[in-house]
Amino acid sequence: MSATIFPTNVTIYDPEKCWNGYTVFQASMQRAKDVGAVLIDMNGNIVNQWKGLDGFPNKILPGGYVMGSTGIRNPEYGFQDMLDLVQVDWDGNVVWSFNQYEQIKDPGHKKKWMARQHHDYQRQGNTVGYYAPDTAPMIDKGNTLILCHKNLKNPRISEKPLVDDTFIEITWDGRIIWEWICSDHFDEMGFSEEAKNAMARNPAVKPAGGGVGDWMHINSMSTLGPNKWFDQGDERFHPDNIIWDGRQTNIIAIISKDTGKIVWQVGPDYIATAALRRLGQIIGQHHAHMIPRGLPGEGNILVFDNGGWAGYGAPNPGSPTGVDYALRDYSRVLEFDPTTLEIVWQYTPTEAGYRIPYYASRFYSGHISSAQRMPNGNTLITEGSQCRVFEVTPKHEIVWEYISPYQSPTARSNMIYRAYRLPYHWIPQVEKPEEKAIPRLDNNKFRVPGSLRKKPLKVTRFQKAQKAIYEVQHCVIAKDVD
Repeated sequence: MSATIFPTNVTIYDPEKCWNGYTVFQASMQRAKDVGAVLIDMNGNIVNQWKGLDGFPNKILPGGYVMGSTGIRNPEYGFQDMLDLVQVDWDGNVVWSFNQYEQIKDPGHKKKWMARQHHDYQRQGNTVGYYAPDTAPMIDKGNTLILCHKNLKNPRISEKPLVDDTFIEITWDGRIIWEWICSDHFDEMGFSEEAKNAMARNPAVKPAGGGVGDWMHINSMSTLGPNKWFDQGDERFHPDNIIWDGRQTNIIAIISKDTGKIVWQVGPDYIATAALRRLGQIIGQHHAHMIPRGLPGEGNILVFDNGGWAGYGAPNPGSPTGVDYALRDYSRVLEFDPTTLEIVWQYTPTEAGYRIPYYASRFYSGHISSAQRMPNGNTLITEGSQCRVFEVTPKHEIVWEYISPYQSPTARSNMIYRAYRLPYHWIPQVEKPEEKAIPRLDNNKFRVPGSLRKKPLKVTRFQKAQKAIYEVQHCVIAKDVD
């Protein structure tokens, strides 16, 4: 947001065109303990709030349960490590928890077990963590797939210590039965020599623990689930296989659950084939997943292509070191066919009504953010760094918009990592709320009370002359010139 003061809460709502339900999100990316996880209705009213429950992300399960974490590791020693992953009931009571991935002794702290979970997790029964017909996550049994961190060294990547990404699968009682380590598959990822050189010098080093390379930065991970591609005989899309995306490398990939090997990938560069060039360079993306069966677009890949800064490559004017060498100052939401890479649907500044490149940054979140496909074909988009969640129709009409009012106590920021829409019947504790339309405001007429002038200001002869000179100099009298 460029304005320092702007309206918050729900600003647009068309009940007839929305897929109506509740929306859950973590109210402060700065971990404000007095806010926590928030569940709102379509009019922005708070339905429930779980104070102190961090969300990386928060997800609602049927029956009014919510998942998240009750603590985060001291950032001086750990980068984005959550202490535990928990499931709490409607009243905030912990009914399930996991922290037994690694035992850590940080300076000045007692030794303790940590989950080191970050960015994503999936409960068995549902592939992507959001509502899809006939695929509800389990609430009192089942395995959980968790995205975690592990510190290690891998000289093929860099001599510097790394904070690597791992996937683990745990049983309901917390036993780890499967693990996948990202850096083990470095040679499968197709990095250029320029990229390898840049990464070796600086694998996206973060200051935690004296400096660790967050070389890949995976931010989403989910199973594919049943899909038409596998039904047609394409083994790459086995329902148990796992799709993930690496923000720092611009990679989206699918691994075999059986072998751990990469069986499908786009990135890190998008120029090798005509299909990749049509798809366009994806930069710093979040929440790449396969749209689940039963939803419009099922089988396609949906991703929030952030833009911003990411990737490794040859040094260039925007990146003298070759780190974060790909740059773009606007975002895209892409839905594409994973077999042809054809874009099936998109939401970019063009669809938002902003001229590229002049006003493209008006739809822009350089980090965090997500996209969810809903049963009526609408898409819920989290423009995270702009504290905005909005719902658009297949024809790109905004039919619901929410601006978070929860500002961090330590930074002037209302960021939202990821929001999810869920059906009313998943929350039996309350009755379905009344849905009241909120028409779009006319910005030409909207004013803060007390800010209207009763009389127009006088324009002096000098001001008129200045205006005439400006118009001649900038050719605005004749026509609009690019």
